[in-house]
Amino acid sequence: MKDVKLRIQRFDPSRDERPTFREYVVPTTDAMTVLEALLYAKAYVDHSIAVRYSCRMSSCGSCGMKVDGKPALACETQLSSLRGSEVTIQPMDNFPIVRDLVVDLEGFFAHHREMKPSLERSDTAEQEHPTAEYLMKSEELEKILQFTYCIKCGLCSSSCPTVATDSLFPGPQALAQAYRYLMDERDEAGAERLALVDTPHGVWRCHFAGSCSAVCPKGVDPSLGIQLLRRYVMAAKPPMRKEESAKVFVRPERADSPPPEKNP
Repeated sequence: MKDVKLRIQRFDPSRDERPTFREYVVPTTDAMTVLEALLYAKAYVDHSIAVRYSCRMSSCGSCGMKVDGKPALACETQLSSLRGSEVTIQPMDNFPIVRDLVVDLEGFFAHHREMKPSLERSDTAEQEHPTAEYLMKSEELEKILQFTYCIKCGLCSSSCPTVATDSLFPGPQALAQAYRYLMDERDEAGAERLALVDTPHGVWRCHFAGSCSAVCPKGVDPSLGIQLLRRYVMAAKPPMRKEESAKVFVRPERADSPPPEKNP
């Protein structure tokens, strides 16, 4: 068992003038992750270290931070994959710091909500009180599957140079999700979605640096989604929907299933 030195950026906006680094020596084990090392330091060395985490299996996106200068999920990053015996850990860029490694994601989620990340349809009564499900063919799913893997960790926005300079820019995560719903055959708000992103601070503010796609832990490739989104904005029309797409599919009742209860 060898030791690793963690250089953790510490900062409390309520009392500190500027961030500082503190060093913590942690014993390592085989297959130890950066998050596990952080939790060891918090449990046995300094209880005051602030770190956000949840699932520990790269599914929730809570533990996004910078590891040796690169945005990454702490629970996914193996210490053995890093060079040397010293690891520098900092909060993500482009987000207000709450304390230490915890950042404020409210603006990030506000931009996400602006993209209306849910199905928009004319049959609102069916959506509010569903009686069946909407069909989607496998080839239709393939168009959006890659973009459904987003876990909203914020790493893409942390690495984006446009997010760093334009607070009105929705960011790669939000724009990629706009494309995801634009291409969903079950959605009927294509024109409205294009209007949301066809603004001076929308898709045209992306300079295609590609850093968002480079750091995405799920392979979503937001820069690809943004470029594909631009195609429809330039055409000034949403993708064509096949007439038979997204029809409501009513499940046939089984012969042995009990009859539905009647409301009094």
